[in-house]
Amino acid sequence: MRRAAIIVLDGLGIGPAHDAGAYGDGGSDTLGNVARTANGLTLPQLESLGLGCCAPLPGLDPVASPRAAHGVCEPASPGKDSTTGHWEICGLVLEAPFPTYPNGFPPEVVNEFVRRTGRGVLGNKPASGTAVLDEYGTEHLQSGSWIVYTSADSVFQIAADEATVPLNELYAACNTARELLKGEHGVSRVIARPFVGRPGAWKRTPRRRDFSLPPPGPTLLDRLEQQQIPRLGVGKVDDLFARRGITSTHADTNAEAYRLIERALTGMERGLLLANVIEFDQTWGHRNDVPGFRGGLEELDRTLPRLLGAVRQDDLIIFTADHGNDPTTPSTDHSRETVPLLVFGPRVRPANLGRRSTFADIGQTVAEFFGVPVLAAGTSFLSEVWLD
Repeated sequence: MRRAAIIVLDGLGIGPAHDAGAYGDGGSDTLGNVARTANGLTLPQLESLGLGCCAPLPGLDPVASPRAAHGVCEPASPGKDSTTGHWEICGLVLEAPFPTYPNGFPPEVVNEFVRRTGRGVLGNKPASGTAVLDEYGTEHLQSGSWIVYTSADSVFQIAADEATVPLNELYAACNTARELLKGEHGVSRVIARPFVGRPGAWKRTPRRRDFSLPPPGPTLLDRLEQQQIPRLGVGKVDDLFARRGITSTHADTNAEAYRLIERALTGMERGLLLANVIEFDQTWGHRNDVPGFRGGLEELDRTLPRLLGAVRQDDLIIFTADHGNDPTTPSTDHSRETVPLLVFGPRVRPANLGRRSTFADIGQTVAEFFGVPVLAAGTSFLSEVWLD
């Protein structure tokens, strides 16, 4: 009857990874830079758990008796996108990075996409998701052509106005792109980006969908499924695992994700809850919105007593992230960062877990917690934190 939860605070990095410079992310430090910009953060609940023990953060003391085990995890897989990060959290470390397209997608890909979907393509370059609408939105309304763009991550993004292109057609086009983008051009995700509005006032809608490649090896979710241990998802986690081993209720805001997490912790009898909390990345990180990011941290802190109030005696609750997304830097892309590790539960010893060499230590720990076969990567820290 054991229960565990892995709550991924999307984009909440806690300092540069050892190889951040190779990704052009020197100086990125999502939590640290937000704290410095705010002249210190006031987050009493996160402070009491031990967030200030994970790394130096202005305003958050490294308390002498934290309520949670604490540390940071280095990324081992190449890349800095959500798919890579979530797969690694669940024990799958990639050997090679997903392809990226700093000069746009090659003609053979774009031309075949046009042929199969019957619509033209605008853009085909790296761009901010809001700026690309300002640049091509009017022409899209006039021509009906797809707005295709990418970023520093391995993504093929397709934007379309909901009044110009029906949602079902947009999703079908994403499936078409997903079929095309395999092998050499096997991008991590194809993303549907529906929007509404008018020139100068475009707004992306919550009907985004992600179409990921399936994981190339077994993950924690597969191991649990093989042992018939329930898996419950909150947020876009089903998209990130190509719906393999998990179903999920999507949440467009952090507040909605927290409500779903609380409901799950109140009602689920056993198994794993895997949750993605999206707005640190999608709403504030990608838009360089420092005040919004800070407000999101304060919202999380206010919500924690309610979430942790639903924790039972034998629960294992892990808070972490999948990459960084520093809103204080000029870049609007993800950043190659370490992620926080906070492990909570009535039977958890508040140990210092140090600097872990891979996110996969999280998945390996949960695998041991449930007694399923070991994963291909990661070192369990269960014996360091669990009180028998």
